Amino acid sequence: MYKAYPMAEDLIRIEGDKSTIYGGFIPQLKALVGDEKDTVANLANVAAALKETFGFFWVGFYLVKEGELVLGPFQGPVACTRIQRGKGVCGAAWEKAETLIVDDVDAFPGHIACSSLSKSEIVVPLIQKGEVIGVLDVDSDQLANFDETDAHQLNNLCQWLVSVIV
Repeated sequence: MYKAYPMAEDLIRIEGDKSTIYGGFIPQLKALVGDEKDTVANLANVAAALKETFGFFWVGFYLVKEGELVLGPFQGPVACTRIQRGKGVCGAAWEKAETLIVDDVDAFPGHIACSSLSKSEIVVPLIQKGEVIGVLDVDSDQLANFDETDAHQLNNLCQWLVSVIV
């Protein structure tokens, strides 16, 4: 059983395990985005909704521009502005075109520490026509906070998101 209560203007926060929360969250997010096609508006709302719903430390997007990942809409403390391909967790996810879950960022070779408070991270590539056009970066202030449920649900969310932003 889960409990729902108001979270933000148009979203209701669902309580329960991760699967239950994602199950209630994603349809609401799709309704919030609706027919909006503006990339910045959609990425901003997705970042804000993810941070508020799950209480993540940092949620944001980096977009591929001129051979680098460039900071896009985000929620949380200030962040690194540019990331090279293959550098840090975001650059590695971009280079490999796959989702990366890092249980302890301090143990990740070449981790880029935008904040010393970040302890674990998941990075999901945004892929359009076989090419990575950006990444969703989610940080937690807790070790090992991400799992296969997050990977599965955030991959589905990013696949949908790519279809509405480009």
